[in-house]
Amino acid sequence: MVMIPSAASPRRVTILGSTGSVGRSTVDLLSREPERFPVEALTAQTNIALLAEQALMLKARLAVVGDEALLPELRQRLAGSGIETAAGSKAIVEAAARPADWVMAAIVGAAGLEPTLAAVRRGAIVALANKESLVCAGALVMREAALHGATILPVDSEHNAIFQVFDFDAPESVDRVILTASGGPFRTLSLGEMREATPAQAIAHPVWSMGAKISVDSATLMNKGLELIEASFLFPVPEPRIEVLIHPQSVIHSLVSYVDGSVLAQLGSPDMRTPIAVALAWPARMATPAGRLDLAAIAKLTFEVPDSARFPALNLARQALQTGGAAPTILNAANEIAVDAFLNGRIGFLDITRIVEQTLTRLPGGALGDLDAVRQADQAARHYATRLIDPTDDDRVVRVQTRGRSRP
Repeated sequence: MVMIPSAASPRRVTILGSTGSVGRSTVDLLSREPERFPVEALTAQTNIALLAEQALMLKARLAVVGDEALLPELRQRLAGSGIETAAGSKAIVEAAARPADWVMAAIVGAAGLEPTLAAVRRGAIVALANKESLVCAGALVMREAALHGATILPVDSEHNAIFQVFDFDAPESVDRVILTASGGPFRTLSLGEMREATPAQAIAHPVWSMGAKISVDSATLMNKGLELIEASFLFPVPEPRIEVLIHPQSVIHSLVSYVDGSVLAQLGSPDMRTPIAVALAWPARMATPAGRLDLAAIAKLTFEVPDSARFPALNLARQALQTGGAAPTILNAANEIAVDAFLNGRIGFLDITRIVEQTLTRLPGGALGDLDAVRQADQAARHYATRLIDPTDDDRVVRVQTRGRSRP
């Protein structure tokens, strides 16, 4: 088990997915206090120019690129620096297992599960930005965390907000947990308008700066569905008492309602450096350059109930959570395949949730006792969803599965 240093002691850090937006925000914070946060390892999938730049700036011990073909160029960029280099998915898992006190898990999708588990099994403090780890294998991840003494700190702004105002000493006093959602770029569009939506429109998020996959998930509200599943594992609250509320301004990041009628909320400007800093300095706090909230300038906060007819992804996620077992894994895998197909112009926007629903309906669930069972359910869903899109394309599922993208 890793010994957790005090807030004033140096905390050795590893970032899984350092070139995505969460990774870059984490690097920004580390660069401001390098003596406090020495860096053990950084990983990325393909962006070796930025990876090498980050490794040199932070004096990392190790830099890992997921695409093995890029290792020679990474070595060339880091020649003479003394920084170790490695490549491949196995090397990313090995990086997660290296001796760091604090690990940022920010690899997008199911590809982030195994590295996250490696950090958990070492007993590290794991800052979890990879929601799919809990969606695909929540029971397994939480069981391993308890077994190995790992600490899981949520980094998604919504779960981090709940973490800050949730009374873990008296969970029975919590009435409801309320996840807020911006509503994405299509919040006010009709089904007809969404049917004609392009990838460029879907990734143009009105508030947050995110990568393509997560932006599309926000547009379908699947992102909020995945967060609902994640919340069920992070907080001791039953599924019926986890709610979603549309809040376009993204000022209130989530709320916790208590049995006495009190509602506690965490507010802040939409800057991921705030929730990252909460996890990075935990149990203390640290200064960040995030913009300070000016409620007078904002003037008005509005709220809406999600429209399940236009955004069925939320109900699909809730159904998967209620079914349990492999259902959330199937949901996530089918969604990754469908989003990839939409971004590549192979299906329409509304086809995303149709493919997810058909895959979820047709594939059997079943229990997930170990990582192999998770992999099998994930692969089965990917193959089925791929064939729904194109019955002749058996190879695409492998390409999407192994991409291992950093969370943007």
